Amino acid sequence: MSLHPPSPARVVLLCGPSGSGKSLVAARSGLPVLRLDDFYKEGDDPTLPQVAGSSDIDWDHPDSWDADAAVAAITGLCATGTANVPVYDISLSARTGEDTLHIGRTPLFVAEGVFAAEIVTRCRELGVLADALCLSRGPVTTFRRRFVRDLREGRKSVPFLLRRGWRLMRTERSIVARQVAQGAHPCDRDEALGRLAAAAAGRRRQAPAAAQEA
Repeated sequence: MSLHPPSPARVVLLCGPSGSGKSLVAARSGLPVLRLDDFYKEGDDPTLPQVAGSSDIDWDHPDSWDADAAVAAITGLCATGTANVPVYDISLSARTGEDTLHIGRTPLFVAEGVFAAEIVTRCRELGVLADALCLSRGPVTTFRRRFVRDLREGRKSVPFLLRRGWRLMRTERSIVARQVAQGAHPCDRDEALGRLAAAAAGRRRQAPAAAQEA
């Protein structure tokens, strides 16, 4: 149950394992997109978690991410249509600047990222949540897509990408189960696009009535 009155705009949180196709679905939705991966902590942050038994930073642990800053950006966009957001370079593990995201008067936008499910409850309590979706394509497909993407973009060294990819492939089902338990609806690409379209249509219908009441 929401603890706050509805906001002028609301967010669809789009999560799923790394490589599951979140960015593609968000782009195809036609809605404004907030990239939650830009809220990763920087590589020299002393609070970054490590992979057990390894010196690798665990970039797939929610403690590697700034949830408070992400929620602040979402609530700012919902209330005013504008938010200052960091620009993050994954290959450098660092923020390289800041940008201003404008969603205008649109009543709905997408916030996508591997940790989106971590803030489902907070967004619902704040009255800004329209839906929460978890994409899943299967561990092998996701592994292949993630490795090709990360290699193409030079995100990390090849040995790191292989270690991370193998670990994520083995744990993908538990990752999806955790995100579903946090309130995200499991779906494939087509269902996600359908739910996004339905949510956008519903918000557009509500917007004129809200304007009249105001």
